[in-house]
Amino acid sequence: MKPKYPRRLPIILAIVAGLGITAAAWVVSRQSETGSTYQPPASPSASAEPTAISIGRAPDMALTLPAGYVVHVFADSQGRARDLEFSPGGTLLVSNPGANTVTALPDKNRDGAADEAKVVVRGGQGTHGLAFYQGKLFVAEVGRVSRYAWNESNLTATFEKDLFKLPTPGGNHGNRTLTFGPDGKLYVSVGSTCNVCDEADERYATVLVSDSEGRNPRIFADGLRNAPFLAINPTSNEVWATEMGRDNLGDNIPPDEMVIVREGKNYGWPICYGNRVHDTNYDRKTYAADPCRGTEPPIYEVPAHNAPLGLAFINSKQFADNQQGDLLVAYHGSWNRTVPDGYKVVRLSVDGDKVTGSSDFITGFISGRTAAGRPVDVIFDASGNLFVSDDRAGAVYIVQKAN
Repeated sequence: MKPKYPRRLPIILAIVAGLGITAAAWVVSRQSETGSTYQPPASPSASAEPTAISIGRAPDMALTLPAGYVVHVFADSQGRARDLEFSPGGTLLVSNPGANTVTALPDKNRDGAADEAKVVVRGGQGTHGLAFYQGKLFVAEVGRVSRYAWNESNLTATFEKDLFKLPTPGGNHGNRTLTFGPDGKLYVSVGSTCNVCDEADERYATVLVSDSEGRNPRIFADGLRNAPFLAINPTSNEVWATEMGRDNLGDNIPPDEMVIVREGKNYGWPICYGNRVHDTNYDRKTYAADPCRGTEPPIYEVPAHNAPLGLAFINSKQFADNQQGDLLVAYHGSWNRTVPDGYKVVRLSVDGDKVTGSSDFITGFISGRTAAGRPVDVIFDASGNLFVSDDRAGAVYIVQKAN
């Protein structure tokens, strides 16, 4: 059975005093806002007040979507717009590692366009990963994970403390991403410093885990060259991730990957890629047994160099019933392929812990060899609207079903 809940899982309950009416207004986020006690979110049919079709302008490129969907610019001038996250009160936040900022994009009048762009975190190095847990904002930079007190009324984030340090320098893959599981565990992805190498610090090319206070961070899984985005599967509560294969082996190998990140597992890098293929271009040792036999294979192979980034499980009335629980994944696009590929958002059909197919959802970010946009992250709000960040155009888009 397909999962029926999004990757972003907080529940917000507003009780109207004296009327005896309870309104379930849930915001789709990457983790539980209710603490260590897991409560499943409301179904799509119980969504919050709907947003009108956006008044935002058209994107700078001619994007193509399935019949009935429309796309508008929710916010522009956002520089290297990367990680998206909703606050407990429903305000969209976007990170910009180029400027080392986190910006709040409120839409209080619900017209489908940001009212303003207010910087709430400034400074640091490579500010990228965002997550909320128990009303606090967590931010991942290249070298640290920090926590901020969040004030929804004033849209302010006040630094509280650093949870723990991350290995530096960032090297080739310095964008750290984090997410919380429903049990309060904090997961942080740390990419490798290189294309292919043996790292001196074992924390590179891993997903780390700690408790919600950042105590006792340790390696959860390794052999992950660059797992740039993480999401919790709301049915299994397992960590799903996008994963990028190495470069310089040609246009078509190795594949990029979708993986389920499991504790204690090794995913093969730097000596294996794809479905347990030995990388003899890098590792020229002779083994008595296949060195890749004990590694964890991907659940789905993405075409080489497509660069899968943000992912979100579908839970939206704006999608068909048989698409609930599928994945939307942003393919950032190739930088070194003879014929550019990727540059789109795809829908992956999910059945349990398997991906059974792929279809394009948003295309048109590239025309010929010229890319006007590069999609990065995807997230749903409580009304089932889809938001997509674009670090080439510096924009955040809103995608809605028009009929």
